[in-house]
Amino acid sequence: MTRTLYSAPYIVGFQEGQHRILRDGCLVVDGDRITHVGAEYAGEVDERVDLPNRIITPGFIDTHSHLHESPIDKSVQEDTGNRQFWLTGLIEILPAEAAGLDRASMRACVDYSLIELARSGTTTVLQLGDEADYVADAVEASGLRGYVAPSYRSGRWFTPDGRRVDYEWDEAAGRRGLEEAIRFVESNTGRADGRVQGFLAPGQVDTCSEDLLRASSVAAGELRVPVSLHASQGVWEFNEITRRHGRTPVEWLADIGFLGPRTLLGHAIFITGNSWVNFAGNDLGLLAQSQTSVSYNAWCFARRGILMESFPEYVEAGVNMCLGTDTAPQSMIESLRWTAISGKITSRRADTSTARRVFDAATLNAAAMLDRPDLGRIAPGAKADLLFWRTDSFGMAPLRDPIRNIVYYAQPSDLADVMVDGKTVVEDGVVVGADVAAAARGVQAAGERVWAHWSEGDWAGRSLEEVAPMTYPAFEDTDVEGTKR
Repeated sequence: MTRTLYSAPYIVGFQEGQHRILRDGCLVVDGDRITHVGAEYAGEVDERVDLPNRIITPGFIDTHSHLHESPIDKSVQEDTGNRQFWLTGLIEILPAEAAGLDRASMRACVDYSLIELARSGTTTVLQLGDEADYVADAVEASGLRGYVAPSYRSGRWFTPDGRRVDYEWDEAAGRRGLEEAIRFVESNTGRADGRVQGFLAPGQVDTCSEDLLRASSVAAGELRVPVSLHASQGVWEFNEITRRHGRTPVEWLADIGFLGPRTLLGHAIFITGNSWVNFAGNDLGLLAQSQTSVSYNAWCFARRGILMESFPEYVEAGVNMCLGTDTAPQSMIESLRWTAISGKITSRRADTSTARRVFDAATLNAAAMLDRPDLGRIAPGAKADLLFWRTDSFGMAPLRDPIRNIVYYAQPSDLADVMVDGKTVVEDGVVVGADVAAAARGVQAAGERVWAHWSEGDWAGRSLEEVAPMTYPAFEDTDVEGTKR
């Protein structure tokens, strides 16, 4: 094991329960751990690395990601939305995407997404979805830290006519899925020196029975892992749960004992007080009192005109707010930025949805949800999961407050190096061991297969061009006299 001292003009250290900016300081990495943070270090080291043009921060923790399908969303969901489903693209788009998303395509998406995560500062990712075994192998090979969960559910939603949402149920399949997920967690616990772990991820609040959710919660407690659930992610879902139970999704989850310190709700946007549902109640209080965490994925909703109302209100209510990427792009830089900006818009204030709050959400809050006090901070005993940002790049100048610059202005090109478990996974902007060109070719081929099979999954048999037409019509070739060829 090598003991290395890194010195830099800015280090985001952890002290007295919060991040603090250490000017002209140093930190020591011994193997996979940080052993010292301070102005000076008098001990012996094997190597000294002086970084006069760097900001050193903890790595980001992405708490909600679908690596196996996310790149396929590009050029599909951004400018479409059926008003019948409150402008969401889920009901019509996802079944059509799934029709052509074969195993090779999902694996290509995983390979591409892991590169995108690394080059934008994610050191730990929570993946929910298919191809869990392949994802676990790929995360291990990438050098990143990953929590992986095969998804399962009691049923599926679909639209038969583009006007309503129906459900098809198979409770036995849900129980089999839970049993397989438990086996996956047990077989992956502690893998890759602890970098790869499992957790539980029942699909959505409206596609899981009460029995399945209760069983999932019990299993998560016995396995000592998080349990993540999509909830309050759509108006149609909110209305469906209130129709079934006379309770909001959050209220119903509280009623059945699903909420708690190990529970992570994906999205939780449409809650009581939200203008889209106009429903009275105290969902925020229930989330805070139960110590349930929420993963906000701002960009994937903002591109459809949907915002959380509002991020600072959740924080001030005491909810443990985390951040995720969900779909394309797999960039926590974008997640931090869009969370801060959208929170300012919805609260109509600039001083509540701050860089500090979103940076905490991407580091300390996510680590608390995972019950990992060794992640999300630069402190003695913490894992050496570190980001080295440039101070001398064009985009980072002028530099006064490193956190504000990172949240509001940084690009992946401003991130020089990424370290996970004391090992370099990005060096001078290059993802170690990754074939970026091959990954891009892989998702291009995957996309073309999905687009070609689109009509097979669309309720009306429409092509992708009919659902999401190109921004501009095709150029028409003409001869010298203006006649179309």
